[in-house]
Amino acid sequence: MRKLTPGFFLAVLTLFLVGCAGRPLPKYQKPIARTRFQSVRTTAYTHTEDDHVQYSNRNALGSCLKCGPIHSAAADWSRWPAGTIFRIQETGEIFQVDDYGWALAGTNTIDLYKPSRSAMNAWGVRRVTIENLQWGDPRRSLAILRPRAKYRHIRRMVDEMENRMAELERPVEGGSTVIATATTPVVPREVVTQPPAPSRQPVISGHVGVVVSSGRPGTQLNPFFGSTSTR
Repeated sequence: MRKLTPGFFLAVLTLFLVGCAGRPLPKYQKPIARTRFQSVRTTAYTHTEDDHVQYSNRNALGSCLKCGPIHSAAADWSRWPAGTIFRIQETGEIFQVDDYGWALAGTNTIDLYKPSRSAMNAWGVRRVTIENLQWGDPRRSLAILRPRAKYRHIRRMVDEMENRMAELERPVEGGSTVIATATTPVVPREVVTQPPAPSRQPVISGHVGVVVSSGRPGTQLNPFFGSTSTR
């Protein structure tokens, strides 16, 4: 069997880098309006895909991809900054943007993390309505991306974030939902009225209670930190 030389591996690496350099960026799409509710095209990905396997189950922040009360999602950070949390209206699932990808830069598509290929394929491509519960910090996102800007898709995100920073920092009309309880289903408040006490004069008393029917304890959000990952 012929022994593979260091020159062979160098040639393979060179071809790989040349291929990446010539890879076209996705067609640019004008950003959709930053509103609390948005109609968004979504796709799905998993950590065992060919273009993600080199990162294993890590996201662009350096932490593990999440699949639980809050799921990971990848997006263009100049449209949905890292840390953005949203709920899909059609399914009730909650996602947090902690990843990005080549095919998402400059587009209005969000890629939803799925734990397996079968789950990824089952989702396919869907247009859904999302409710943005909390917007991520654009300046923190920009600080993470700038050191990686030698990659063209990241350079595209950096340029757009710098151009749109005033808009990205502007509060969204309608306000944000309190995220401390984002993992708990929203439960309506109900009024509990006590029966009147025996008295000559009519006495009315009562109190307002909140019924919480979460089947599991609240989950603390992952900390938002930087990484040397370049994906």
